[in-house]
Amino acid sequence: AKMELGAFSGVLEYFAGFQFAESEIIKDTAEEKVIQRRTPLGVVAGILPWNAPIMLLGYKLAESVLFGNTVVLKPSPYTPLSTVAVAKAIAGVFPAGVVAVVTGTDASGLPRWLVEHKDVDKVSFTGSTRTGKAIQAASAETLKKLTLELGGNDPAIVLADADIPSTAAQVFGAAMRNSGQVCAAIKRCYVHESIKDEFVKALVAEAGKAKFGDGFGEGVTHGPLNNKAQFDRVKELVEDAKAQGAVVAAGGVPEDGPGYLFPATVLTNVSDGHRIVDEEQFGPVLPVLGFQDDDDAVRRANASPYGLQGSVWTKDLEKGASLAARLEVGTAAVNQAALLTPDVPFGGCKSSGYGRQNAQGSLEGCTQLTVIRIKK
Repeated sequence: AKMELGAFSGVLEYFAGFQFAESEIIKDTAEEKVIQRRTPLGVVAGILPWNAPIMLLGYKLAESVLFGNTVVLKPSPYTPLSTVAVAKAIAGVFPAGVVAVVTGTDASGLPRWLVEHKDVDKVSFTGSTRTGKAIQAASAETLKKLTLELGGNDPAIVLADADIPSTAAQVFGAAMRNSGQVCAAIKRCYVHESIKDEFVKALVAEAGKAKFGDGFGEGVTHGPLNNKAQFDRVKELVEDAKAQGAVVAAGGVPEDGPGYLFPATVLTNVSDGHRIVDEEQFGPVLPVLGFQDDDDAVRRANASPYGLQGSVWTKDLEKGASLAARLEVGTAAVNQAALLTPDVPFGGCKSSGYGRQNAQGSLEGCTQLTVIRIKK
C-alpha cells in the first residue's frame, strides 16, 4: 500500500511536468508547409485491475487529463473502495465532469457498456489477455482507440557469468513483488546449467528471508493473494507441476493464516510444456529451468504467446544488451526486471497487448494526430 501511494504521487508529479508541443512544423519548403497538431481524443474509459488499483489509477488518470481528455475510471469489483477513496480525495481538484468513477461487477454489463458506448473515444485496459480480447471484439463496432496492457509470462535468462548472490536476490524480488501478482514480474527463470544448482540454493535462501502474512503484521514482507479464484489457480498450477515431477525447492504448500496465503515457492525439474512454465501463474511461484546454449535460452524464452517484459542477467553488458534485443517483448532489460516508471513507454506485444502508456507512449495514445498541409 505504501508503495502504491508513493507511486501514485510520483506519477502525478511526473505528468504535471511533462512537456509536449501541441503543434509543430515538420516540413517547410518553397512548395509546402506541413504542420502536425495533437488534439484530445475526448472521453477515455480506464478499466483497472485488482493487483495495483491505486498506482494504475494514477497512470490512467494522469495521462488522460494531461492531454485534455476526460476520463471515466472503472475499478475491479475486487478493489472498488480504494478507487472511490482516491476519487473523493481529488474531487475538488478537477472541474466537474473531468474525472468520474463508476463501479460494478462484470456481470452487471458495465464494462461492455463502456467499451461499446459511442461517446467513449478510447479504452485503456490493464488486465488479463482473455478480457483484453473481449474488449477488442466489443470495440469493433465503434473502432475506438485501445491501449491493452495484458498478461505476461516474463522470462529471465541468467548467464554463466552472473553474480549468483546478487542476481538471485534481484530475480527473487522481481518474481515475488506483490506476492507475484504483477504483470511484469519474472515468471520463469532460465539459468545456465553450470551455475543452476548454486543459483537455486541462493533463491531458496531468499525465500527463507521472506515472511508471508497479514500486511499489517510486524516483519511481514509479502501479503496474501487477492482473492480465492487466484489462490485456487496458483495452488492448481503448483499441484500440476508436482504431478509431472517438479521438485519443490521452497514453499509449495498453502499456509494457514489470515487471507489466501501461499508461500514463496521455487520449483526445479520442470520443463517447457509444463503449465507452470507456459502459463501466467500470477502468484509467488518461480519455476527454474536450465540451459546450455545462450541462443537456445533466447529461443525458449520467445516460445510463448506472451511478450510483455524479459531480462538478461550477466556481467557482460554488451553481450546482455545483444541478447536482450532479441527478446520478443515490449521491454527488454539487462540486470533488472519488473519495470514500470512514468518516464519510459510501457506496453507489450503478442498476447501481452498493444499500445503504449507513459511518456511519449501516453502522448501518442491519448491524442489525435492531425496533419495540415499548406501549398504555397
